[in-house]
Amino acid sequence: MEVPKGSVFGILGPNGSGKTTMLGIVMDVLKATHGTYRWFGEEPTAQHRRRIGTLLETPNFYHYLSGERNLRINAEIKGHGLEDIPHVLQRVNLWERKNSKFSSYSLGMKQRLAVANCLLGSPDVLVFDEPTNGLDPVGIADTRELIKNLAKEGITIILASHLLDEVEKVCSHVAILQKGNLLASGHVDEVLLNEDIVEVSAADLAQLEAALKTTNGWTHMKQEGDLLQVFYPQGSVKMENINRHCFDKGVVLNHLQLKRKSLETKFFELTNADVNPNKKN
Repeated sequence: MEVPKGSVFGILGPNGSGKTTMLGIVMDVLKATHGTYRWFGEEPTAQHRRRIGTLLETPNFYHYLSGERNLRINAEIKGHGLEDIPHVLQRVNLWERKNSKFSSYSLGMKQRLAVANCLLGSPDVLVFDEPTNGLDPVGIADTRELIKNLAKEGITIILASHLLDEVEKVCSHVAILQKGNLLASGHVDEVLLNEDIVEVSAADLAQLEAALKTTNGWTHMKQEGDLLQVFYPQGSVKMENINRHCFDKGVVLNHLQLKRKSLETKFFELTNADVNPNKKN
């Protein structure tokens, strides 16, 4: 798979699918048994690593020191100058709490300080592993907004998550993993494509099905109990046309309802499929 420059690329999959392992490999924390990867189109080097900000685990700072002091220590360890600190604190909206002890921060503030730490040295790429894990709703919303704002600055962001809602709200591209296998990769709208589902029913289902098959635009249909489900590409279906067509064919509908296949449903369809690593798509 390939991560486009400037994208927010989500690595999505159930727990245990290999998301953290993969990020650990590309960040040179773990050694791969096979396979290769490249950074910026080149073989990875220490210089490439300095262009990447990483948050792979729970933020780990000195609880009795201020946010600013913690960043100073980390900047010195990383070999970065201290001139970035005021700017990164402002970017994550912690400037006014820079002198507060880390222990006094909320979970969301601690996560924002961790992001500020990643921003030291002005990296081109940010890599986050489960960035909203363990946060309350306010912290989740703050972190998501921060990620979207960083993306607007042109930073490429790679984040792993098992939360579909998180990927849907912030990511432009996605890769779906299951048990170490890549199931799909590409733009979110292509990989997690929604469908419109029209549920219809009439006294004579066979006559109804025959009438519906003479319409245009549907991709497939199936019977569920006393209903027919007709699938259309998202946004293409016009309910009044279906109703009028059936009436013209002598079929009076007693049920007509539009549903949309959720992204969650599509995700489960992909991840519940049998995975064959040798299968060619």
